[in-house]
Amino acid sequence: MGDSSGRGMGEGNALKGQRGWRRLVNATRYSRDGLAAAWRHEDAFRQEVMIAAVLLPVALLLPLPAVEKLLLIGSVLLVLIVELLNTAVEAAVDRDSLAVNELGKRAKDYGSAAVMLALVLAGLTWILILGAHYL
Repeated sequence: MGDSSGRGMGEGNALKGQRGWRRLVNATRYSRDGLAAAWRHEDAFRQEVMIAAVLLPVALLLPLPAVEKLLLIGSVLLVLIVELLNTAVEAAVDRDSLAVNELGKRAKDYGSAAVMLALVLAGLTWILILGAHYL
């Protein structure tokens, strides 16, 4: 049985020993596959990417100190990172069974709470930085 990236169980184990350039190429391909799968299968991820596509250029274009730009950009990227981790938890839980399981539900709820906190952090970061300069 293969994982969501299209790698078979044997292939993943066979590549564990890869080193150097080959390992970097493989890791990049797996990351690309993960982003593509999240885009295809996760509405929330697509929505957050679309918001990031607006906010990241805005952050770069605003006349702000570099550290504040980094905070604005980092807070948006953090939302995407946490969403991907939440999606991974959901996929792992659902892989075994779609039946409601108390531990599986708890794991999914933890992931959802993490996304919510990342969104709150991003929102507060943008409000405080932009508010300090433009209000």
